[in-house]
Amino acid sequence: MSKYIVEDTRKVTTHRFIEMKRKGEKIAMLTAYDYTMASIIDGAGVDAILVGDSASNVMAGNVTTLPITLDQMIYHAKSVVRGVKRALVVVDMPFGTYQVNADEAVKNAIRIMKETHADALKLEGGEEILPSVRKILDAGIPIMGHLGLTPQSINKFGTYCVRAKDEAEADKLKHDAKLLADAGCFAIVLEKIPASLGEQVAKEVEIPIIGIGAGGKVDGQILVCTDMLGMTADFTPRFLRRYADLNTIIGNAVGSYVGDVKECDFPNDKEQY
Repeated sequence: MSKYIVEDTRKVTTHRFIEMKRKGEKIAMLTAYDYTMASIIDGAGVDAILVGDSASNVMAGNVTTLPITLDQMIYHAKSVVRGVKRALVVVDMPFGTYQVNADEAVKNAIRIMKETHADALKLEGGEEILPSVRKILDAGIPIMGHLGLTPQSINKFGTYCVRAKDEAEADKLKHDAKLLADAGCFAIVLEKIPASLGEQVAKEVEIPIIGIGAGGKVDGQILVCTDMLGMTADFTPRFLRRYADLNTIIGNAVGSYVGDVKECDFPNDKEQY
């Protein structure tokens, strides 16, 4: 069991996120999309859970995150919140729910918060979405930013390669990070950027920087739960460390079950009424 559960059972809040950065305490974050997984992850001591729009890929089998709807994200978020006692629960606003205009953004943000009882929202982008960020923050809703590789913009990028390797894009990322921090965001995710840039941003802004492929000198890390548990066997980016091989374990277990049923070994006499 994690030391965080043993030593500090308080509910993690956005304030505690910033407190953790000031104390130099690393933030551990994972995604979850359902009640059962959220309960396990929360009980193991994770500090924050992201109900990611990666549910579009992991749960629905889509190639990108773009197809997932607001209703679907709310469904996943409600399921996760029910399973969480301690972790901060952050919900991705899906593509199309905050890019149109600020009024539409705050309307959708309020709906997510009211229907899911989540703790905060995450939005992708910098200066271009600042009006929506400010409007949502003005409504009293905490926001986690997301810069670098932003999957909702994959059709613009055309590739999942490392972002901000050139000076111009790196300068924009730093500029956007400061804008988001100054606007009042409580944290920022940096995805798939050079480690040196991640370290620089973490030093230059007061809010926590959570990395996914952004090096080890940021304030915390996030991975997709099914990736780090080895359920998505074909996904092997450099930043991913697998902590289990559930693809093999589950496959073997199901294979054994099928064999037992076919051979009339399940259920046996003790497994019947």
